[in-house]
Amino acid sequence: MILAGDVGGTKVHLALFDFVDGKLEHSRDKQYLAKQYSGLEDIVREFMGGDKVNAACFGVPGPVREGRLRLTNLPWTLDSRELAKDLDIDYVFLINDLQANGYGIAELGPDQIYTLSDGDSGQLGNRALIAAGTGLGEGFLIWDGRSYVPYPSEGGHADFAPRTEDEIDLLRFLKQKYNGRISFERVVSGQGLTNIYEFLREVRGMEEPNWLAERIAHEDPNAVITELALTAKSEICHKATDMFVSAYGAEAGNLALKILSVGGLYVGGGIAPRILEKLKDGTFMKAFTDKGRLSQLLVNMPVRILLESRSALIGAAAYAEARAADLSGVSARAASVKF
Repeated sequence: MILAGDVGGTKVHLALFDFVDGKLEHSRDKQYLAKQYSGLEDIVREFMGGDKVNAACFGVPGPVREGRLRLTNLPWTLDSRELAKDLDIDYVFLINDLQANGYGIAELGPDQIYTLSDGDSGQLGNRALIAAGTGLGEGFLIWDGRSYVPYPSEGGHADFAPRTEDEIDLLRFLKQKYNGRISFERVVSGQGLTNIYEFLREVRGMEEPNWLAERIAHEDPNAVITELALTAKSEICHKATDMFVSAYGAEAGNLALKILSVGGLYVGGGIAPRILEKLKDGTFMKAFTDKGRLSQLLVNMPVRILLESRSALIGAAAYAEARAADLSGVSARAASVKF
């Protein structure tokens, strides 16, 4: 059995996997609200309930250095050596959450991926990965001539680059709100959608009916905005979602240009599957391909949406097995095929 974790700024998602006929098989999983716990160890102990695993891997939001990091959106510091000792697990690995997503892609089936744009699917080359959730994750899969090797990035924290008058004024609004520099994560993330909504209400003066203000105040604002936008029940919510998806597409295109991802772009994270119908309407692809003299390069890149919410968990489990096998000389995949 292998323990896999997807550690987000809001939730920690844990799962147990086994190998059957050389393939990962999900055993059980559970999500926990991160802020209700003092650290990852407490969550793992509660989830495991005394069960034993030999290897674990956690996809985490932030740069991992020598098996250690301080999380970007949580006041936790994680160390793989300390986790292994405290949890009595032989092998514990920490990797960037987008890197975990990258390893997970190879394990997904066709029904777990939606193709937004076919592009030229015959091209071989690097692939890009972008994922908006609590934060904005970015990563890339480098084609080495034989396979794709996932690498992490902190590109979501790069400077927000406005393209329209609305986005220019949004930048001014956010600079005032956050008292300084604005990254793309302030716009393309869960909080980003709420930021855009507040900009439209406070700067553009768009109407917020009392019933909507009540819902925004007492429910998850992003869920409310998304619901009312997709059902066409609120003009301000529709406009906020439209601006969000356009900015998402634009930054995805920026990432694709920077790593020359002719092999395609993958869109992961928790938001994309929930707004899939909006992603299909052309707003995302218009912004993605709007790159001037290099627009045709982007048109030729396939764009795919990861529908599987457990892709990072699956990738973390695959990574844990491979690395533990390297260190121990025993492969769970090989063993499962043999027996």
